[in-house]
Amino acid sequence: MRIGVCGTGNMGSAITERLLEQGNQVSVWNRTWEKTKPLLELGAAFATSPKALVTGCEIVISMVIDDKAVLSVYQSDDGLLSTDLHNKLIIEMSTILPETSKYVDNKVRLKGGRYIECPVGGSVQPALNGQLLGLVGGDQDVVDEARSVLNQLCRRLDHVGNIGAGASMKLAVNLPLVVYWEAVGEALAIAKHAGIDLSHAADILADTSGTIKVAPGRLPRIADIANGGTPEGVSFSIEGMAKDLKLMKEVANKHGISTPVTNAASSSYEQAISDGWAEYDGVLLAAWRVLESKNA
Repeated sequence: MRIGVCGTGNMGSAITERLLEQGNQVSVWNRTWEKTKPLLELGAAFATSPKALVTGCEIVISMVIDDKAVLSVYQSDDGLLSTDLHNKLIIEMSTILPETSKYVDNKVRLKGGRYIECPVGGSVQPALNGQLLGLVGGDQDVVDEARSVLNQLCRRLDHVGNIGAGASMKLAVNLPLVVYWEAVGEALAIAKHAGIDLSHAADILADTSGTIKVAPGRLPRIADIANGGTPEGVSFSIEGMAKDLKLMKEVANKHGISTPVTNAASSSYEQAISDGWAEYDGVLLAAWRVLESKNA
């Protein structure tokens, strides 16, 4: 069996590496083909288009940046929907709107294929180690068919409901994390303006009950950047987190859910983007807030 991976950004590349390391045959496609080179050196095969990818693979994983990119992958002239999908299983792992996932599911079914959504919690390192959190939406029989592949990528696999439920759960999982970095920035700004060394403040914050599981490993870097360090290395960008916040607000508004905290965090991310921080790692929104408070 050959597995296709459509999209070789940070997460798509990490997923491909993991699948190769587990002994799978893997083909890859990316809109910018140069990004596939490191994977080809590891043994992946190159597909010239999404259509070519799905034609040569039994299972295709799609992992791209947003709803627009997802729809392009499926609907372009040489997209996944441009060929017969009988005996093909499509696993959509991108973080997208539930409505987009439902739309794609319907289109895949019309082409004779099988589709599930499995957006994941976790970043590059968990992906490389097979430690992602898989949030699956879809028919039980199709989910069962996909388990052999998804179990290689995920430490925990939760079938949360029909198509759209997985997409919704991923937004729910991301929301507290994305909002948290704004709170960290505000907390460090208060400490800084009290004359407390930022590295010391970050160390104290990492040892409190107000710290989430991933924060202790991130806080020293946040303090370093807030002190003028170079913001190198990106797991998930500020721009990507801002995109997720927009999706969260759209889903909430559709269901009449009030989101004052999400709205405030979204505004902060958009301000950081306008300040030129779009491509920096998302956790550095906290460092941006400290610097922004200094300039205010």
